[in-house]
Order: sequence, then C-alpha cells, then structure tokens
Amino acid sequence: MDRMDPTWLDTDAVEAWLKNRIDGFQGPLRAEKFANGQSNPTFRLITPNREYVLRRKPPGQLLKSAHAVDREFRVQSALWETDVPVAKMYVLCEDDDVIGSMFYVMEAVKGRNINQPTMDEVPFDQRRKINDEMARVLACIHAVDVDAVGLGDYGPQGNYYERQIGRWTKQYRASETDHQPDMEELMDWLPKNIPADDGLRTLAHGDYRIDNMLFHSDTPDCVAVLDWELSTVGHPYADVAAVIMQWQMPPESRGLAGVDRKAQGIMEDREFIDAYCRYAGISEIPQFGFYMAFTCFRMAGILQGIKKRLIDGTASNPQRARTAAAGVPRFAASGLAAAKTV
Repeated sequence: MDRMDPTWLDTDAVEAWLKNRIDGFQGPLRAEKFANGQSNPTFRLITPNREYVLRRKPPGQLLKSAHAVDREFRVQSALWETDVPVAKMYVLCEDDDVIGSMFYVMEAVKGRNINQPTMDEVPFDQRRKINDEMARVLACIHAVDVDAVGLGDYGPQGNYYERQIGRWTKQYRASETDHQPDMEELMDWLPKNIPADDGLRTLAHGDYRIDNMLFHSDTPDCVAVLDWELSTVGHPYADVAAVIMQWQMPPESRGLAGVDRKAQGIMEDREFIDAYCRYAGISEIPQFGFYMAFTCFRMAGILQGIKKRLIDGTASNPQRARTAAAGVPRFAASGLAAAKTV
C-alpha cells in the first residue's frame, strides 16, 4: 500500500513501535479507520486484550502549524485529572519514519457518539439534558487553571482574536483555490472590529460541538471531549459561538436550521447561551455577533484546507471532503451576516 494513502495504516510498524511502550500491549494488531476525522485520520486499534485509538497527521505536504497531534496529546494529558472528561493518553510518536507522520495512541473510551445535533437516535427525555451537559462541560473547560495544569504557555500572550484572525488568514491564503468575495470582505472586517480586551484568558477547545464528544451509553453524561487539534489558551466565547454556528447550519450540514426544536426536545440558541452563562457564573456574552462572525470565518478557513487536500488527492475521506469544500462560501456568507448584527 501507498504510505500517502490516508485510509491506510502500517499496522506492523505500529505494533512493533508500541510493543515496549504501552504496559500490557500485546499483538497481533489490526486497525479500522473511523469515518470521521477529516483533518487527522483516526483509527481504532484492535488487539486480543484491549482496544486503543490512534490519531495521526495526514501524509503529504501540510500547512505550517496545522494537524498538531502533538498539541492534542499534550492538552489531553494535562486535563486527565481535571473535571474535563478526556481519554487517557498513552504515547506520542514524533518520529515520522515509523508510519510516515507523527501520531499518538490513547484509550478507546466506550460511549455514544452523537453525529447530528437533532439527536434522532437519542431518547427524547435525554436531549435537553445532553444540551445542558454540553454547556456544563464547556464551562468546565473554560474554568481550568491553565497554569496549574502546565498549560500556561499553551497559547501566546496578547489578544486571542488578533492572532487567530492573522493565523487563519494566512492558512486560508496558503490553501486558496478560487476567489471568494464574502471571505475577502469578512477578512477585512474582522481585524477592525475586535472587542476591547476583557482580560479573559482560558483554555479554548476550538472545535466544540456534539459530534466531538462521547456520552455515556445510557445517561446524558459526557465521558470524553474529543478532537483537540484547534485548542489553545485563548478566549472562551469563540467556543460558545462555535456551537451556535453549527446549529444555524442546515440539517444536511449537521445543523438545526428549520428544525422545530421544541418538537425535537432540544434547546434554542438563547437557551444554550443562558445555560453556559449560568455554569460559567456570568450574566451575558456582549457583542456575540463578533464571536459568531469569527467562528464562521475560521470554519471557512478550515474547510478551505480540506478543499485543497481534496484537490491534491490527500483528503482523509474524499466523499465527505467534497461536502465540506462546498461549505466555504456558505460559512463566509454566514460570518458576514453575523457581523452585521454587531
């Protein structure tokens, strides 16, 4: 098999490397690729005694600072003994020669992965409770004492939005494939409208949504928050806006636009924001339109990277990548619409 194929994993090489690095690890090893995980290919590792999960950087030429599996490993290791539910981290391999790119191995947490915010497969009486649990866990993430857990240097000092807008503008330019007028206007508007510094500096997940969480098989309790690739020490309100941004997308894009939420038994946008504020101990989130515009801009940048990988032939899941690539103009337009509410 071709090492550049993101759907393939050299299980012999992985087994040999893990043999003396995880207590109790024993082959033979086989792997199954998860369908999700557009950015960093993710595999279930199956052995006679235990299952694990491996996340790796994709093969091929990558954008600088993207696909940071080493940061994922570091933050989840730091959070293991906090109130934030995460998988146990086992080992990080920084040697690209083992399988062709950096990877880490963590425990395989048992739980429900809910792919759609409509939660059709979830018992009706659990749906609002799961929305509430999402708000509670997000507030727990933002309450982490980053210095106490060794993450004080996990993000640079200074204004989070300044550096994020700069970073994602560069990432977008590096993967740009066509002209997007709404994206150009949004990239011009954002740096001119950053809210005054409120002094908040917390851990931020960066891609917080229901399908990046695992829930107990029988209860609304969250057992693990996944996909920490975009995490940093930054500003909390972008995470709140990310949830609302996702919900405002159409159902085919894992959103809730047009869904009768009361009939579905799920929260309205305002109810989720109020629940988060209650758990975070604050009264409101001012200038929420800016945070919505920012998260839409960043999502458009992420999807543009997927679009570029699709064109280059290195997309982890080509079918899903085509759907994701079509979202670039949609998120740019949504970001502009949110900007007009500020």
